[in-house]
Amino acid sequence: PFWLKLLTSTQTSHVLDLPVNDASSPACPAPALTSASTAPRSIRSFSSTSSSWRWSVGWGGSMNMFSVPNTTYCKEWGTTDEARPMPSQTFLTGYMVSLACGALVCGVAVKSLRPKALRQLLQDVGVAMHKVAKTASEIERKIFHLCGLLVPLIYQLLLIHGYSRSFCVSIVWTITIAGAGADVARIHVPFVRDNWPLRSILREGEQNQLCGGSYFSLGCALSIHLFSPVIAMTSIIFLVMGDLCAALVGRSFGQSICSVKIGPGGKKSVEGSAGMFLTCLVFGCTIYSQVHLREYAVVIGSLVATLTELYEPFGVNDNVTIPILSGVALTFGFARTYSCEPARNPLLWYS
Repeated sequence: PFWLKLLTSTQTSHVLDLPVNDASSPACPAPALTSASTAPRSIRSFSSTSSSWRWSVGWGGSMNMFSVPNTTYCKEWGTTDEARPMPSQTFLTGYMVSLACGALVCGVAVKSLRPKALRQLLQDVGVAMHKVAKTASEIERKIFHLCGLLVPLIYQLLLIHGYSRSFCVSIVWTITIAGAGADVARIHVPFVRDNWPLRSILREGEQNQLCGGSYFSLGCALSIHLFSPVIAMTSIIFLVMGDLCAALVGRSFGQSICSVKIGPGGKKSVEGSAGMFLTCLVFGCTIYSQVHLREYAVVIGSLVATLTELYEPFGVNDNVTIPILSGVALTFGFARTYSCEPARNPLLWYS
């Protein structure tokens, strides 16, 4: 009465289905049950087939048999001990503090260099002579963008000290509205424009329109409002660090290795996009280092962030679209990984 059927999924898991008669049938006595969690690194599966037994092939080669409830078919790729659904609060706080401190040290070190010393340093690391001046100017501008890391840092510190997520959302929206209002005043009020404190780092195209800081604040506000805290923090880090590396690598080594021009109008380089993808991948894998199968969601999120920076979809400033679209991608990736556990949905993390 037994028959075997080999099932393969898109995750290359192999499960043997062993449907049997009722457990009380003498023709097919029910075997003794063993817990799926007793075998390390085993794959637990659930099937919609009623009155059946399922053999689960563990990564270590062991096999376990357990009863299957009549539920919708899905899989959980790891044992209970391995499948941690989120980074711990302590780890996340330490990570954000370390990242902010590292960025501060790098920023101070670069600012302390004289222009001539900075240009000499760029030449020493291999930047072409005709690109040194523009790269040095871009570094001075982008160093200020590291201040954007204060957003996820302060957000995490507020959460760990007992402030609610809704309170943090209200604060970030207040800052965004106030900042956008001041930026509008800069455009239309001569006195504000002449005394604008950050006038020196504005791009030429930002003189008579909203600056990147207003869009950055809006992107952070939407991300914090829409996503769970850890997803929002990651998407903001993708924006700050990924966009910074894309600009600096593209400006320094763009079209040096690959001469193909990409992006709208051929203004972007393969080197810059590769730098952003690898940067997002590294930060994503380290932030979720405690999470099982983190690579799946992180690769999707990093790819979406890179393509968003490259093509700027919908004609919207990438300071808004990168955190939003990468947050959606990360949420989708982790939700699919933990689809068997609705309570582990990333939208509920730290809610």
